[in-house]
Amino acid sequence: MEHSTLQRRISRVIQWVDEVTSRSGAAATVVLVLTGFLILLVIVGFPSGWQTGFATTTEAISLIMLFVIQHTQSRQQIALQLKLDELIRTSPHADDHLVHIEAAEDSELIEREQGQIAHHEAIRESPPRQAS
Repeated sequence: MEHSTLQRRISRVIQWVDEVTSRSGAAATVVLVLTGFLILLVIVGFPSGWQTGFATTTEAISLIMLFVIQHTQSRQQIALQLKLDELIRTSPHADDHLVHIEAAEDSELIEREQGQIAHHEAIRESPPRQAS
């Protein structure tokens, strides 16, 4: 499915916001702004309108950042999954049924996990091979 130009632009803006806000300078800026705002509140006597505006602004920013982080993590997870799927496809000994296993039912995931655990336990318990 082709994304519209608007969706691509929004995605790029969200990725940029994530990139900018994940830097240490962004955290330092937030600390400085909050400290300055608290000092200003003390100087002017804690006006309730300012407190309400500040609370509303921080809640809105928190909600926006929630979606920014979710979008970015989803993109990264999809990219990582595609890379892992490609590695599975190229490995001759890999189980091809594991490609797109993330879309499987929970029962299949549990069954495959138990199979992997049993396989690894059997390998650990088997005697080491002698080199020729």
